[in-house]
Amino acid sequence: MNPTYKVTVNENLSFNLSAEDLKNIDMLKNADSAYHILQDHTSFKAQITASEYFKKQYSVKINNNSFEISIEDPLDLLIEQMGFALGSAKDVSSIEAPMPGLILDISVSAGQEVNEGDPLLILEAMKMENVITSPRNGIVKSVPISQGETVEKKHLLIEFE
Repeated sequence: MNPTYKVTVNENLSFNLSAEDLKNIDMLKNADSAYHILQDHTSFKAQITASEYFKKQYSVKINNNSFEISIEDPLDLLIEQMGFALGSAKDVSSIEAPMPGLILDISVSAGQEVNEGDPLLILEAMKMENVITSPRNGIVKSVPISQGETVEKKHLLIEFE
């Protein structure tokens, strides 16, 4: 089996590379993140200037031109083909209660900037404290609940701008 990777450059150019294609690249590593590449008798100087390994996103400079590159591996492609979206939580505009419970604590207020993973509030449900965290970076638009309030499932907890 020859796995295929989807490479997207600057969000507007996409192409597929097989593992065999990657294996056949004529490339020499010059330094920690610098490479010399020879392709069709043309020389290229490449340098990885920034990387987000777990997000599979890289900033690369090739012959002093900067490019933003994202890579999807065979698993990413299969998930996309099956109709599931890995990044769907990134477009969340509000958070609703996942279950009925009691609001024990609220850590944010309207107008506050939050980052993905920041704790927003604590919801007590079935004698367990559940920390609700931010699914994305953004600014809190409103917090229509208060500490000590009882909420039902699907009750609006936080809105984002």
